[in-house]
Amino acid sequence: MTTSSAAPASPKRPGTIDDGERPLADGTLSRGPRGPRGRGGRAPRSVTAAALGLALATGAQADPGYYLVRPYSEPGQTTLDLRYWSVQPPDQAAILWPEVGLRHGFTDRWSSELLLSWIGPTLQSQSLSSINWTHQYLLTQGDRPYDLGLHLQLIRNRDRGNAVEVGPLFQAEWGLTQFNLNLFWAHDAAARRQNQTKLQWQALHRWSTGWRAGLQGFAEPKSWRAGPTWRATLVPGLELQAAWLWGNTYRRRGDMLSAQLQWGF
Repeated sequence: MTTSSAAPASPKRPGTIDDGERPLADGTLSRGPRGPRGRGGRAPRSVTAAALGLALATGAQADPGYYLVRPYSEPGQTTLDLRYWSVQPPDQAAILWPEVGLRHGFTDRWSSELLLSWIGPTLQSQSLSSINWTHQYLLTQGDRPYDLGLHLQLIRNRDRGNAVEVGPLFQAEWGLTQFNLNLFWAHDAAARRQNQTKLQWQALHRWSTGWRAGLQGFAEPKSWRAGPTWRATLVPGLELQAAWLWGNTYRRRGDMLSAQLQWGF
């Protein structure tokens, strides 16, 4: 939704971006393990790698949310989607998830993305974790003072079966601040807790042309994270968003870094 510096928010066509910003498609689940438990220092790389292999083999838990899904519309556009996120438990080695995807807007309501996710203790030691196929369908088209969409994600976890995530997307603007609220239901056939709900929220204020900053948060049963986030249009068609979140992941204390770079053409 586009607003001026003084006027209140007004209805717009979903996906219309102000000040040269372009919309993002978000939402993916890669399947990751718990971090290894340390004793006064970082865990050795061999211990981290062993923990990764064990978690992937046994399906320890479904991964937490790590970036926000937003309703958008980009008919006829193809987008290269590069993502990175990591979990850093106290006094333990970080676990890294680099991802790459390709998205296309088939109509002004429907877009689809194929995304590959890797996991490993370092960027030089990665293995394929999951293949993700995401769909997003817009339920509103400028006829409401908010944007409403439906998110569906199909996940093929390597050697651990299938998972699915589905739920509504909500976005609205008040003055220069954009608000997002999503509620998803996730089912992972290989996880100990097969069904769970996931909550996502975000508040981003537009500070200047092509620059927004604010707060972002995620919650699952017995797990939550929140912290600062910012989004910037680097050049027309190229957008970067990053967040640093505090809280817990996999029901343990751990900080999370996430970043997403998207190039539309």
